[in-house]
Amino acid sequence: MKKLTRRLLGTWLACTVTLAAAAPDQTALTIVIPYPPGAMGDAVARLAAQAMTQEQGRPVVVENRPGANGVIGLQAISRARPDGNTIGLVTSSALTINPSIYKDMKVDTVKDLTPLTLAMSLPNVLVVNPAVPTRTMAELLAHIKANPGKVSYASMGNGSSGHLNGELLQSATNTQLIHVPYKGGGLVLQGLLGGQVDMAFENISNALPHIQAGKLRALAITTATASPKLPDVPPIANTVPGFQDRVWFAYIGPKGLPAATTAQLHAQIQRAMKAEPVQRLISDRGATAESSTPEALSELIGREREKWAQLIKERDIHTD
Repeated sequence: MKKLTRRLLGTWLACTVTLAAAAPDQTALTIVIPYPPGAMGDAVARLAAQAMTQEQGRPVVVENRPGANGVIGLQAISRARPDGNTIGLVTSSALTINPSIYKDMKVDTVKDLTPLTLAMSLPNVLVVNPAVPTRTMAELLAHIKANPGKVSYASMGNGSSGHLNGELLQSATNTQLIHVPYKGGGLVLQGLLGGQVDMAFENISNALPHIQAGKLRALAITTATASPKLPDVPPIANTVPGFQDRVWFAYIGPKGLPAATTAQLHAQIQRAMKAEPVQRLISDRGATAESSTPEALSELIGREREKWAQLIKERDIHTD
C-alpha cells in the first residue's frame, strides 16, 4: 500500500511540474513610454505589445510616463528590477541629447540602462507656414540672413530633436533664429498652422497630413536621402553640406539584465516588430523599421551622445 501511495504521489508531482512548465508566464511585461499617449512610439509599442501577448500568452502592457522630455520615463526604466519584466521604448533625443542639457537626470543613459535593439527611425521635415515667402531651402536661408534674429522656429521643447536641428542649422550656416519651445508636438503644429511661428523641424509622421493638405510647406528633410512619402522634398544636405540627422527609437531595459534575459527579450521584440500591423503602421507614418544587436545599439548611443554634446557646448544650450 505504501509503495502504491509513493508511486501515485510521484506521478502527481511529475504531472504538476509538467503542467507548470507548460503554462505561460502570467507576470506582465511592462513597456514604459516616456511620452503621452498617441505619439509614434506609443502607437508602435501598443501594437508590438499585442503581438507579444498573442505569441507568448503573457500579458504585455504599455505604461506612459511623460515628463521632462523623456527623463521621467528613463528614470522609471532604470529603477526597475532587472528581472525582464520592465523595458522601455524611447527616442534618440532622450538617450543622446538629454545627458548634456539636464544637470541632474539621475540616470546615466550609458551606465544605468541595458540596450536591447533599435526599433525604427524617421526623418524630421523642415516645414514652414505658407505665409513664409520661401519655397526652397536656399530661399529660406536667404530669408533668414536678410532677417537676422526675426525668423522663429518651434520645437517640442529644449533638448528635443527639433530644437537641436535648429541649432545645428544655425551653427552650419552662421544664421540667427528665434527658438520657441512648446510642450508637445501637437502644440508645435498649432503654432505653425496659426502663424505664431514661422518654421519647425517636425517628425514626418506628425507633419505629413498637414503637408499633404497644403497647410504646411515642406522645404527639406533631415536625412541623407528623400523619404518615399515625400519624394520631391530634398535633403537639407543638398544645400547645407554635412547636415544630417534622423530620429530613432530603441528598446532598452534597466541596468543589470542577465545576458540570457537580454537575449530572450531581444528575440521577442524582433518577432513582435515584424508583425504585419506594426510594419504597416511604421510605413504609413513615413518611418523605417530597424533592428540591431544590443552591442550595436550601445555603440550608437555613445557615438551620438558625443556628437550632440559638442553642439550643445558650442551653442550653450540649457534647460532653463
